[in-house]
Amino acid sequence: MQNLGISVFLKGRNLIRLFEGLIVTARIAFIAIIIGSLFGIILGVIWTSKSKWIRSICRVYLELFRIIPILVWLFIMYFGVTTVLNIDLSGELVSIIVFTLWGAAEMGDIVRGALESLPKHQIESGKAIGLSFWGLYRYILIPQAVRRMLPGAINLATRMVKTTSLVVLIGVIDVIKVGQQIIETSRIEVPTASFWVYGFLFVLYFVICYPLSILSRRLENKWNG
Repeated sequence: MQNLGISVFLKGRNLIRLFEGLIVTARIAFIAIIIGSLFGIILGVIWTSKSKWIRSICRVYLELFRIIPILVWLFIMYFGVTTVLNIDLSGELVSIIVFTLWGAAEMGDIVRGALESLPKHQIESGKAIGLSFWGLYRYILIPQAVRRMLPGAINLATRMVKTTSLVVLIGVIDVIKVGQQIIETSRIEVPTASFWVYGFLFVLYFVICYPLSILSRRLENKWNG
């Protein structure tokens, strides 16, 4: 039993603890994806403005999250901003904030690209029938852009789920942290505990992310065809 590594999961509440940690991971990713997508859509619409200042501000916002690693943002928010502002934020809340800001930046770029790829006569037709600025986006541009931006949005969601593994470094008890704790307590009895636990975590992330990747690819192939 020990040689097979099964005892690592059967001991105490180890298996239950892993799934509890997975729930924390899923909660952070799900909340960040939902809120980030909503803000990203708004940002993407604003980004199509003809104002160079607005477009430049949006570009700088995006590049800040592309150039600076997410881990650094987590450290800045958790150890820096909270200290400067003298506020107490949990690691999970900080993670949600950082991932939401990152998701909004990336989603905004996806929405911008989708909107700007639409034929210009769509805008002219909307204006010709008397639609307002927001009516134009609500009834004509956004519905058509959804098909173009959905594959990219699904890929972004997959990346966000995988990147949540970094939250362990600011003390969040997610599935990775639980796995590390189980390895530490089981290493003496089961020397191969790290292999079995990390292997199980690999399977969990694969089960979550691979279907999203397949869905994104199929949608892209279908609509491009």
